[in-house]
Parts: sequence; C-alpha cells; structure tokens
Amino acid sequence: NYPSDEVGNPLMDIDTMDKVGLNPFTDTLTEDQYRKIFGEPVRHPFTGLDYVKLYKEQAVNSNIEIYFTNNPRVALNYSKEILVANIHERQRTKRILKQAGASIVYGLDELLTAPIGNSGYNPDYGLLGTNLATNNKIKLFPRDCQKVVNEVQAVIREKTGKQVEVMIYGDGAFKDPQGKIWELADPVVSPGYTKGLEGTPHEIKLKFIADNELCCLGHDKITEAMKNKIKEKKKESMESMETASLGTTPRRLTDLLGSLCDLTSGSGDKGTPIVLVQGYFDDYATD
Repeated sequence: NYPSDEVGNPLMDIDTMDKVGLNPFTDTLTEDQYRKIFGEPVRHPFTGLDYVKLYKEQAVNSNIEIYFTNNPRVALNYSKEILVANIHERQRTKRILKQAGASIVYGLDELLTAPIGNSGYNPDYGLLGTNLATNNKIKLFPRDCQKVVNEVQAVIREKTGKQVEVMIYGDGAFKDPQGKIWELADPVVSPGYTKGLEGTPHEIKLKFIADNELCCLGHDKITEAMKNKIKEKKKESMESMETASLGTTPRRLTDLLGSLCDLTSGSGDKGTPIVLVQGYFDDYATD
C-alpha cells in the first residue's frame, strides 16, 4: 500500500506524491521509481527507519522485489501464489485475488491455526497479532480468551459478591494525530470479553441538548431537566434519538474500553498487568 501501509506508517511524503502526479488508486511504482521520486533514505517520522530498506534487507540472495500499489491484482503479474499479509482488509484482498485468477491464496490468519509439534497456535487468527519475543521466537495473539474472562469473572464474583466485567485487550483502536499511525495492528481490540461488554453506548450529546432544548432554563432546572433527559433515553430507541445523539461517535464498548486500557497500560516498559476501570457505565444522572 501507499502512501502509507495499512496501519498508517508513512512510506513517502504525500506532498511530493501529489506534486509529481502520482495517483495511489491507479498507479503502480517499482522500487527504482520510488527511489527516484522520494530518494533514500525515506525516514519514518517517529522511528527514523527507512521501512522499505528494512523489508528489503530481509531478502535471501536478493529474493525480494518491492512494488507499491493499492490494487492487489497487480501481484498476479509476478506470482499466482499469494500470501496476504494485511490485517483488517484481508478477507476482501483474498476474495479479489481469487476472483482475479490466483491459483493459491493464503492469509497470515491461516498459518499456525493448529500446532506443529509443540509450537503455539491460534485457531482464529493464526499469525495475526504476533509480537517479537526473542530473536528467533514470536508470541502469538492470545487464544482461549472467552474461557479465561468467564473464569476470572466467576472467581471475583465468588470472592467478593461483585459482578465485574472482564476483557482481554491488545492494541487500542485509535489513530495518532501527529504521525497518522493507526494503533490497531491486532486483528481485533479484544479477543475475549464477558457478556456485559457487548454492544455500543446509548448516549445523547449533552452540549447539544443544553444549547437547544434547555437553553432558557436556570442552572438548577437545567441540571434536573438534563438528568431526566438521560433517564428517558434509556427507554427510547436509537432511531428516535437520532438528533439528540448527533455528534457522539458510534463505537463498540470493547473498542472504547480497550483503547482506554491500552493508553493507560502503555506498550513499553510500564509493566501494567491489569487495568481496573470504575464508573465507566455511570452517567450524569447517576446518584
């Protein structure tokens, strides 16, 4: 992909791309053409690495050729046997390639779905969501997650009498505004969560209600009216609340909570094994 890879890592300067008239929807670049236009090195704004050079250095006896295109069919000009390495668009990419005449199509999600000898495996996601563990080992995306979260919930309920919702999370679902990097390099935010975390928030836009429906009321009356509005919304359908919820971003609870937890725990050296979230389901009307 270009001008960035699937998760937003920039591979070229987008202004230069526009200046030379490159159309990312139709144009394919060879590596030589890429270097003539963008030079060497093309450094990542955060890591300082030249990603194209980094990938090319993985070659054995120069067995890697790099092409830049957003049309997966172009790969069939060079091989009819394709390994699909993208994450979120993998099913579409595989479908396009098969329809275009590929003889063999595999995705990373189809590799190591069962153990080979004593190896690890992931029946749902294969090699997707892996992390480097050592120089010659990788750590796979977690499996058996539903069983784990249900067991943790049951243990907490038994020991405390509290109903706690539990989820396992990896990458959050957010985009960095400076580097334009899409954090979600895992196949999903949460591979396992308890039933209370299913669905999406059912919210109204407080600022919109306050500025339009309640703008003529005094402070005390606005507070009471707003709390009543929130209580009423729980009885209404999302369709009937279309205007009142305008401006709220519709996202799944697990994506929101996973992003919150990922930002809290960090991905480096913080060493946070558990994030406890309290009061998330409270609202302005909660006593």
